[in-house]
Amino acid sequence: MVMPANNYNGNSSVTANRIQRLLRGRELRKNIKAAYSNESNGNEAGDLESNSFVEQFLEGASAAREGWEKPDGGLFTQRLLVVANRLPVSAVRRGEESWSLEVSGGGLVSALLGVKEVEAKWIGWAGVNVPDEPGQRALTKALAEKRCIPVFLDEDIVHQYYNGYCNNILWPLFHYLGLPQEDRLATTRSFQSQFAAYKKANQMFADVVNEHYEEGDVVWCHDYHLMFLPKCLKERNSNMKVGWFLHTPFPSSEIHRTLPSRSELLRSVLAADLVGFHTYDYARHFVSACTRIVGLEGTPEGVEDHGRLTRVAAFPIGIDSDRFIHALESHQVQEHIKELKERFSGRKVMLGVDRLDMIKGIPQKILAFEKFLEENQYWRDKVVLLQIAVPTRTDVPEYQKLTSQVHEIVGRINGRFGTLTTVPIHHLDRSLDFHALCALYAVTDVALVTSLRDGMNLVSYEFVACQDAKRGVLILSEFAGAAQSLGAGAILVNPWNITEVAASIGQALNMSAEEREKRHLHNFLHVTTHTAQEWAETFVSELNDTVVEAQQRIRQVPPHLPVEEAIERYSQSSNRLLILGFNATLTEPVDTPDRRGGDQIREMDLKLHPDLKEPLKKLCSDPKTTVVILSGSERAVLDENFGDYNMWLAAENGMFLRSTRGDWMTTMPEHSNFEWVDSVKHVFEYFTERTPRSHFELRETSLVWNYKYADVEFGRLQARDMLQHLWTGPISNASVDVVQGSRSVEVRAVGVTKGVTIVRILGEIVHSKSISAPIDYVLCVGHSLGKDEDLYTFFEPELPPDGIGIARPKPSDATKPSGDRRTGKCGSKSSQKQTHQRHTDNKRNSNSNNNNNNNNVVGNGGRRSSSSPDKIKWNVLDLKGDNYFSCAVGRIRTNARYLLPTSDDVVSFLTDLSRAS
Repeated sequence: MVMPANNYNGNSSVTANRIQRLLRGRELRKNIKAAYSNESNGNEAGDLESNSFVEQFLEGASAAREGWEKPDGGLFTQRLLVVANRLPVSAVRRGEESWSLEVSGGGLVSALLGVKEVEAKWIGWAGVNVPDEPGQRALTKALAEKRCIPVFLDEDIVHQYYNGYCNNILWPLFHYLGLPQEDRLATTRSFQSQFAAYKKANQMFADVVNEHYEEGDVVWCHDYHLMFLPKCLKERNSNMKVGWFLHTPFPSSEIHRTLPSRSELLRSVLAADLVGFHTYDYARHFVSACTRIVGLEGTPEGVEDHGRLTRVAAFPIGIDSDRFIHALESHQVQEHIKELKERFSGRKVMLGVDRLDMIKGIPQKILAFEKFLEENQYWRDKVVLLQIAVPTRTDVPEYQKLTSQVHEIVGRINGRFGTLTTVPIHHLDRSLDFHALCALYAVTDVALVTSLRDGMNLVSYEFVACQDAKRGVLILSEFAGAAQSLGAGAILVNPWNITEVAASIGQALNMSAEEREKRHLHNFLHVTTHTAQEWAETFVSELNDTVVEAQQRIRQVPPHLPVEEAIERYSQSSNRLLILGFNATLTEPVDTPDRRGGDQIREMDLKLHPDLKEPLKKLCSDPKTTVVILSGSERAVLDENFGDYNMWLAAENGMFLRSTRGDWMTTMPEHSNFEWVDSVKHVFEYFTERTPRSHFELRETSLVWNYKYADVEFGRLQARDMLQHLWTGPISNASVDVVQGSRSVEVRAVGVTKGVTIVRILGEIVHSKSISAPIDYVLCVGHSLGKDEDLYTFFEPELPPDGIGIARPKPSDATKPSGDRRTGKCGSKSSQKQTHQRHTDNKRNSNSNNNNNNNNVVGNGGRRSSSSPDKIKWNVLDLKGDNYFSCAVGRIRTNARYLLPTSDDVVSFLTDLSRAS
């Protein structure tokens, strides 16, 4: 979404295909909507003005029509399970088995009214405690008529889950108010118990969804109340289509990281196929949190976790603009408009409509109006501010304090600037009905939205929809999500800057009719085209498409290692070769819940997984099995961890080799040049000093700079600068390759890869062991850099079924300088093919493993390999396709045949394999 990507192969074509599919779907929806509109032309505008239309929808009148066919003959109908904390229905108990239901036409209900392709069912809490079974049965039956399905939560769960974790912890945090202090926590117990209740409630929602889910349904989870729900659903059914949408802001990673359960919540949301936010900023913050806190990879599409991509995108919600526009034509609204015009004749009307909430900035708004009156005496009796403050959470002390504060400010200003007949501020602590609100919007000259932090704020949209005649001015807080959509036509302000808001009021009141016209038309076009229905249709369409893309992507990902088959083939073979990596393959895992809590010192100190010691010893003692540890680590590290085993050790990607019963030898070409090492070392030292928590390893044949624990953004910038400096300076004329890992930079001699060095390693093993039978089973397991994955393709048995002769590459193939040093650094496919060709020669199948040159040459790393690789050919492999298992650990973009997710899976597999020895 926002981070530089290690993109999938063909990612741009996949994106292009998705856009084409979405455009076709968009055109199709327009045609359907036009057809539906023609059928519905007889409906009165009044049908849209109250909750009756919503009620009809919930009862099934607006269900997807089964007769509508797609061009391919299929039906449009798809079931949509909308899961939210509250149902769009309030329930009141009238008797033991009697309930009355009142529909509440909220924004989410309105959004789904126009989605004609789907049949929506609602799952949520009805807002009442129903402990008895008869009451639950009766309420479930009554709600079913409204196409609603209840989740029954007891009072304790509601107290800790809803009042506690949702409203006391998540909501303030997401609105940048911070976590509650101890005195507030005392009233709602502790973080731990609240989070436990939160998870339990989410599981209860999941249980109800699973009970009613049918194959092909789309499940749409809503808001911060249900962040754990995607994980619960996917654990039960990984094929379920799950989307999650947040209706509040998502804070920056520096705010989110203060949450004790930060990583668990992020990973739970990432279980969804599609994650949606109102604005790009919120989506960017989410991806940044996943990258910085959990250590996952951010891509232009979303967040990647072990090969699974969760799409993250912005979907700005809208309103049902037609409902407001048609309402203005009704007799009831026209009467209200007439009364308001008479009441405020000769005065400009300013309007604020907000919940009485800390984030709405009502005190700041009123203080800015006071400053405007102070500085503009002319306007004191010519302007009035109507402030509608809808009470909320009246039992919470902070909200009671806010109410008193607002009343005090309003009283002071009215006392200061009011007269016997007029007051500058009319303040109402209550909501208005729909018709009165539409009339109020219609007569307003200036709407004032001064939210300190708001997910979207649809009051601004409603005002614009009702202003086609008046052409009023919208003053909008830059901290409201709506500022991203309506910013061009509104006057944007920082609500904390009282002086700026006061000046904006003056600008709005004195604005020319021509400028008001231009601003209004711009916003009116946006509001009427980016409707709530369009928002819902787009999200559902993108969710369906995301699942299609994921299925295409899965086909390109290698399958998991078939453990039972690998063990069975191992048991049936007579001469086996196991080539195992070390780091992230056989190492002991460090228990770190997230990236920021990572134990850097422990992870840098590589240790063999303790559960592998016995299985590895058993494998190494099997005379039919040869075990090779092929690692980029130094010799000392391998000696410390594997010195007691009967195996072969290949350090620094195979540049040093020894049997644990012998001494180290070097496989390096005789005339290798390492003059470049000192200059590269100085560059690495420079960047290590300037990149906190980065480090570099000085090996004998390579240098590695690692920034895994550094700040992700800063680390990438530093790596980019380092590469530019290396390519234009120290290594511009050196025979080296620059190998980039996900969070590392390695400089090594050109052409040195595991696939190249394995030839020499095999030659030495064959020579020392005097193998009489060819190898008929090969297992390669590791977490290799992309450049080293030629190891996997080297053994691919695209060969005749009988034994063959394999020629080892000449030293010149592996070490000769490239004509253009920059091709080496890129690790292109063409350069890799030139440096590690697999040679096959069916004509030389004779026993040539005796043609060994036994002259030992002592090098700086020990004795030189005992064979002359350019002359040796040997019948070492008789490998059938079914007996070759290459497996990448934790990497899905790989040349390996199979995958294992973690080193723990490697431990489990090798333990089972050792039992077959």
